[in-house]
Amino acid sequence: MKTLLLIDGSSYLYRAFHAMPDLRSPDGRPTGAVYGMVNMLRRLEKEVRFDYSACIFDAKGKTFRDALYPEYKAQRPSMPDDLREQITPVHALVRALGWPLLSVEGVEADDVIGTLARAAEAQGFKVIVSTGDKDMAQLVTPNVSLVNTMTDENLDEAGVAGKFGVPPTLIVDYLTLIGDKVDNVPGVDKCGPKTALKWLEAYGDLDGVIGHAAEIKGVVGEKLREALAHLPLSRELVTIKCDVDLQADLPDGLDTLRHREKDEQALADAFREHGFKSWLKEAEGWLAKGSATTPASAEAAQAGGATADLFGAAGTAPVAPAAPQAATVPDDTARASAPRHYETILTEAQLAAWLEKLESASIVSLDTETDSLDQMSARLVGISFAVTPGEAAYLPLAHTAPGVADQLDFDRTLAKLKPWLENPDKKKLGQNLKYDRHVFANHGIRLAGVADDTLLASYVVESHLTHNMDDLAERHLGESTIKYEDVCGKGAKQIGFADVDLDTATAYAAEDADITLRLNAALASQLEGRLLEVYRDIELPVAEVLFTMERNGVLIDKQRLAEQSRQLGESMLALEAQAYALAGQPFNLNSPKQLQEILFGKLGIATKGVKKTPSGGYSTDESVLEKLALDHPLPKCILEYRGLAKLKSTYTDKLPLLIRTDTGRVHTNYSQAVAITGRLSSSDPNLQNIPVRTAEGRRVREAFVAPPGHAIVSADYSQIELRIMAHLSGDENLLAAFRDGEDVHKATASEVFGVELAAVTSEQRRYAKTINFGLIYGMGVFGLASQLEIERSAAQAFIDRYFMRYPGVARYMEETRAKARDNGYVETVFGRRLYLTEIKASNQARRAGAERAAINAPMQGTAADLIKLAMIATQRWLEESGLRTKLIMQVHDELVLEVPQDELATVKVKLPSIMAGVAALKVPLLAEVGAGDSWEAAH
Repeated sequence: MKTLLLIDGSSYLYRAFHAMPDLRSPDGRPTGAVYGMVNMLRRLEKEVRFDYSACIFDAKGKTFRDALYPEYKAQRPSMPDDLREQITPVHALVRALGWPLLSVEGVEADDVIGTLARAAEAQGFKVIVSTGDKDMAQLVTPNVSLVNTMTDENLDEAGVAGKFGVPPTLIVDYLTLIGDKVDNVPGVDKCGPKTALKWLEAYGDLDGVIGHAAEIKGVVGEKLREALAHLPLSRELVTIKCDVDLQADLPDGLDTLRHREKDEQALADAFREHGFKSWLKEAEGWLAKGSATTPASAEAAQAGGATADLFGAAGTAPVAPAAPQAATVPDDTARASAPRHYETILTEAQLAAWLEKLESASIVSLDTETDSLDQMSARLVGISFAVTPGEAAYLPLAHTAPGVADQLDFDRTLAKLKPWLENPDKKKLGQNLKYDRHVFANHGIRLAGVADDTLLASYVVESHLTHNMDDLAERHLGESTIKYEDVCGKGAKQIGFADVDLDTATAYAAEDADITLRLNAALASQLEGRLLEVYRDIELPVAEVLFTMERNGVLIDKQRLAEQSRQLGESMLALEAQAYALAGQPFNLNSPKQLQEILFGKLGIATKGVKKTPSGGYSTDESVLEKLALDHPLPKCILEYRGLAKLKSTYTDKLPLLIRTDTGRVHTNYSQAVAITGRLSSSDPNLQNIPVRTAEGRRVREAFVAPPGHAIVSADYSQIELRIMAHLSGDENLLAAFRDGEDVHKATASEVFGVELAAVTSEQRRYAKTINFGLIYGMGVFGLASQLEIERSAAQAFIDRYFMRYPGVARYMEETRAKARDNGYVETVFGRRLYLTEIKASNQARRAGAERAAINAPMQGTAADLIKLAMIATQRWLEESGLRTKLIMQVHDELVLEVPQDELATVKVKLPSIMAGVAALKVPLLAEVGAGDSWEAAH
């Protein structure tokens, strides 16, 4: 049999980093993880016979599991900077060693491995998965086995059963019950491995355990019954997805994964750069002989320094050259290139001196240390200030560590600082000052005079990169900062900042203020022209509006949600029973495999036109079920069940838990520096994803209510992205349609189908609407044909006619793609830069995706800028007019306000004109306004 060897690259990368000593290259860069990964791959080449291979890493960004459960992996600490720095060189060396490398967005490495394992097995391969992850045990079959090079463990089906007590087919059920603390997947409280095994042995599988939950006695039985609501979600989280679409990554199918020859020159260059001397000598020998015939060796004797081999065998690891190590720095002042003087304010005299400095400084860098990340409840532990580079102070206010020195009186000290903090003429800067605004507001202080924010400056300058202070310091100042984990620890042993001793707290907190001051100067040099305008006129002022909206919160009708949740549960039970009846048997509605067997096996539904998974089976994803639902009742039933289950778990069950007891409201957190397009994102709850396409989804908005004597007002930009397309393209026909107030979809239909406006049918308008919005999102012929359910030739004819009638749009699209390729970014109407990192990618699918984004990003970005300008203008009007109306939400292109009844008429008249007047485009902006006793009623 042909053998495919799959490497869990992400798992081994972390293990290598933590197992190896702090190795360094000749120029001082960390190399421990690089060495560990290369060592492991070379050992596998020597000890395992295989023909095909792949090394799989997690891609950047969130996955579908984060969408299912926002708390997924929430407790995991962020990646250490020294490890992050080694990812690129690791990837380069993996490829140079001849290993195909895969990293797929939206899923985890586990899912790619599972998909490849099942696909290869279906094609007659033997599959070996090299991993240390227990979740992978669910993949084991007679032809799929696991090997752990860290422990020399090999697991076949018998090995899995011997290690875990259950066969591979029950690993998912086992993991669901015990949960996963590392990934923050909830199981059954008090249920450990022994209890899980006892239940599975008694009842067969997880469904059997759930079905007998009422019979299980004792505390653990109660915990099981409490967990029943979340067990389906937990099962989905721990189940490895085995139907990832890998067509773009495997253009030649599994032949793409044939193990390749080493790139000898690339290896020699990398070994030299990293200081791997013995490996370099070996590679130079290959080059001299013209062939890589030297046997792979796991040893790397270097500079006479020996350590324990990473994989347990006797051997030597490379020792760092004589570059200075961070651990050898004698004191904190040596960490930076600039001299530092950091002071702890413990006396009234010191406080008075620093108050004088604050009053006289042209601008002050300000940072808070708190007892919580919850911005609405966080309390001050201390405050740090910096006025000149290298000079900063920390004012401790609530430290409780044993033996801590006496601190100044909390209330009296804040009272002395309050006039300066609230003075709009005293300029302050910071990193994400919106959070600090909340902290001060929790103590009755309204922070004013915010002149700069390095988080927002970075977001405007480099929206495609990370914006946390540690990364910014490394990127712009070349400095490694003290990390929070260095001070407070991590995991279960992490302490609160109030428990940190004052010397350590001062070193950390004062550095934050100092670094932020210097970052501000570094970023200011890159903020010029239109970028400076985006920063000053949009991002900084909208941050203050967001703070106000977050404090306002929105009133939630808890009882209404409870009733909705009950009704959803009843509907789900009815749909489950209906699905069982239609299938002729009970089955797991969340199992693609079981559903596949029932639909295409037992029920014999025709598979013509149904797409296949990489493993060769027929897909049961949402798009397939939607098509099948047109002719068959069971797929429709499954879709309805899944939709209701997500609605219940994500909204009707969770929203009541987010209501604050002190306000009776939900206070979402708006993040400015996340989406590259400039769009806002929200969390706890995520208001952007509340579904509105179904009646049940829209009912969730009924629970967002107005208090007595008030109304909810919703103002939404009409067809904003199409209007922006008309402005950007300058197409005369499209501009005329908007200027004349025509139905733009009808106007497009008239142009494309060559009929009079009055003669356009509803079907023609539907086609035109799909074309209008599809082209905005870069949709091609295949996508349009799929959307309209027509032949590709017909879709091409529609697109050709569209561009013939709207030549300005075609010209804009081509020019935009060219600019994106030349510059690496596109711009909004207001000058915001939207970077497209994949625009020159060698992978055709990723490059095509970037080109589609290049078309859409200026429209999404401009729409984001417009709604932010509308928020700023609306809040300014409310304050200047002395109205009691409050901005409470911003979702997509919509503003939501809470309006007293006696101000309702004024707001309904004034608000549309404010939103329409924030910018002068070539077409008029139009905002539509509605009002009601709930958010849903306002639409």
